[in-house]
Amino acid sequence: MIRVSPENAEGFIRANTRLLPVPHAPEIALHVADEATELWQRTEEELEAIGLPPPFWAFAWAGGQALARYLLDNPDLCAGRRVLDFASGSGLAAIAAAKVGAAEVVASDLDPFAIPAIRLNAAANGVADRIRPAQEDLIGREVAVDLVLAADIFYERDLGARVADWLGDLQARGTTILIGDPDRTYLPRDRLTQVASYRVPVTRALEDAEIKASHVWRFHDPEDAVPDRRAG
Repeated sequence: MIRVSPENAEGFIRANTRLLPVPHAPEIALHVADEATELWQRTEEELEAIGLPPPFWAFAWAGGQALARYLLDNPDLCAGRRVLDFASGSGLAAIAAAKVGAAEVVASDLDPFAIPAIRLNAAANGVADRIRPAQEDLIGREVAVDLVLAADIFYERDLGARVADWLGDLQARGTTILIGDPDRTYLPRDRLTQVASYRVPVTRALEDAEIKASHVWRFHDPEDAVPDRRAG
């Protein structure tokens, strides 16, 4: 039986992470873990479950850092808009959107620890009033937003295909889509255009590198209003 609750999950997160600036977006601070495997084991113990997904909420992943940097540098993309940060993890992209003036931000994730992590991180960055964490599966559903953000989601074949089809359908209906990804295996490259590229500091234990090229992408659409602003 799962023992986690919003109250003790927040305590668990505080006890096992440190509040640190994001390397490639230092305007934002996150509660991050020092060591992935140890935290993963502690999470499984807390939930009394084996085979859980990695604690994505406890790290500033390469794609999320790239996407956050892009939003911070191009505030017009979010200002006054309704935003969904899909598979939000730590809430990094959601926080960036809120900081540059998004009217409202939904940060969705299925991990029971991600929701309190997003709340803690939003509060630490002074944007808790503009971010609504949501633990729900949105794939395939209509979402009443202007902009969808998705970072580091194309790491698994079946999930990647479902997400790509869903995001493509949303864009076809008029929703702007921005993807942060370091060219992971199941990224649908043939459907995307790269709009920005960064060299992002990352944790070697997670990415097998200390600096990783990471990019922001959009779906092919000649009439897409997102400008092509490349960054170094």
